[in-house]
Amino acid sequence: MKSPAFEYMRAESVLDAMAAYAGMDGDAVYLAGGHSVMPAMALRLQAPSLMIDLANIEALTGVSLQDGWLRIGAMTRHVQAMTNPLIATHAPLFAAAAPFVAHPAIRNRGTLGGSLAHADPASEFPAAAVAMRAELEIASQTGTRRVPADAFFRDIYETAIEPGEILQAIYVPNPVAGQMIGFDEIARRRGDYAMVGVAVQVVSVENTMTDVSIALFSVGNKPTRAVGAQAALIGRALDGASISAAQAALGDDLDPSDDPQFPASMRVHLARVLLGRVLANLKAVA
Repeated sequence: MKSPAFEYMRAESVLDAMAAYAGMDGDAVYLAGGHSVMPAMALRLQAPSLMIDLANIEALTGVSLQDGWLRIGAMTRHVQAMTNPLIATHAPLFAAAAPFVAHPAIRNRGTLGGSLAHADPASEFPAAAVAMRAELEIASQTGTRRVPADAFFRDIYETAIEPGEILQAIYVPNPVAGQMIGFDEIARRRGDYAMVGVAVQVVSVENTMTDVSIALFSVGNKPTRAVGAQAALIGRALDGASISAAQAALGDDLDPSDDPQFPASMRVHLARVLLGRVLANLKAVA
């Protein structure tokens, strides 16, 4: 199926893009990587009169260190998350998650900002952003604001971005001494959407975990923070007993829905298996 006819413009600045959007009274769509919006238009799920291409906007590009944070422009491609040395060092969960995202052709065009703004609950990057306690910078016609990832994702395909606003950059706090990360997912085939996935960030000082951040995906309508599992690990050594405690606590953190092919109980079981696997891998390298 082909998409309905639409006009196209390539914006030269964030303000240009937002002005064009406002001029269409909401009958416009922003184009980042295009791997979500183009299929939606082809299926006639979206039919905007104007497509505003963000690819030429300098403010949405670049990766740099700024005052204790790594700033990643929203138009940074998935493949750059795999290859950029600053992202590998300062936002390692994005680098770890990127190889799980779809296939090379998609990673060459898809953008981090597009993935986060789309907020697919089965997507890898939103969970990585939550686990790293990233902040998302949103531009509006009156200025910018930064929203913690925990508050940015509100529901399935719903974020803190208001109509007409643009996700401008992702900010990730610099890593601290003793910080380790782990990422894994279970999918029917490599590149498919995950049945369950987990992103973990742990700080271990003198064999004691002083900070733990865990986010799971494909277990609810948005990335799910595992509050109980985190609490079961804080103040303890990373060993078999603490890992088992975290796995047990995970049952209270998750409330997935049944679907015809995948009962909720199976999803919780796989989440426990996956969390145990990631934590055991971290224990092995600690």
